[in-house]
Amino acid sequence: MENRKDRLVRGTALGGRVRAFAIRTTNLVEELRRRHDTYPTTTAAMGRTVTATAMMGAMLKGEEKLTVQVKGDGPVGQIVADANAKGEVRGYVTNPHIHLPSNSMGKLDVAGAVGTTGFIHVTKDLGLKEPYRGSIPLVSGELGEDFTYYFAKSEQTPSAVGLGVLVDTDNSVLVAGGFIIQLLPGLSDDEITVIEKSLSTLPTVTSLLDQGMDVEEMLSRILPDVEIHDSLDIVFKCQCTRERVEQTLISLGESELTALIEEEGRAEVVCQFCNEAYEFTKSDLETILVQAKS
Repeated sequence: MENRKDRLVRGTALGGRVRAFAIRTTNLVEELRRRHDTYPTTTAAMGRTVTATAMMGAMLKGEEKLTVQVKGDGPVGQIVADANAKGEVRGYVTNPHIHLPSNSMGKLDVAGAVGTTGFIHVTKDLGLKEPYRGSIPLVSGELGEDFTYYFAKSEQTPSAVGLGVLVDTDNSVLVAGGFIIQLLPGLSDDEITVIEKSLSTLPTVTSLLDQGMDVEEMLSRILPDVEIHDSLDIVFKCQCTRERVEQTLISLGESELTALIEEEGRAEVVCQFCNEAYEFTKSDLETILVQAKS
């Protein structure tokens, strides 16, 4: 597979009354698949979630960041994704080893894995005292429609969200990506109809990417008069560090640390988001215990 960078482009159409985002997340989703050892149906569910979250991150500014939790009643459990305005994304899923038979369309059964009853919770840290929280019930579990519903209900912005992940026969990710088209006030019914028609005849995101189409072309295909404003590299980045893990251990308190030293004589802490393991020897823990006492 050719190694193209993951990137997102932002644009507008119809005189600025339509806002558009398109993204390629192939490397990001493959990195997460590798780190969490996800099976194909889980890879698709997690991949669609992080793809939508990355685009939502691109709607933020400066140091703002957001977390998306998809909590359905399906076997994958919870999917969590984090993104910021700089294109840094990470994510994990409770049960990575879920693979289901294909659905009636012959596609990966994402709704079967996610479930159709549950919620999407979005928490935005906008640097204010209280984070913004929005949540909507799942409408289909396929996720594209669920995020579409989220924008309409929580952010009062009629939007179309397309998300796709194509998994190869060896379980690796062939392509992943998506788009968000947002209709802003001032569009006529005729203009909306043209956009809806364009979307209804659009091949799937994965088939466009699989043909080698880049993200700019994908937007031009939906909105012929789109003007691309800027692009952003999308990368996997976890915020975990050994120091942060030490702080977590200090916060356990003296009695738990003492018990850990006496009973285990070591500790291994694994970051949920990136599966990185941090090893602490007995002497490391003794040093941390001294800090916990101070």
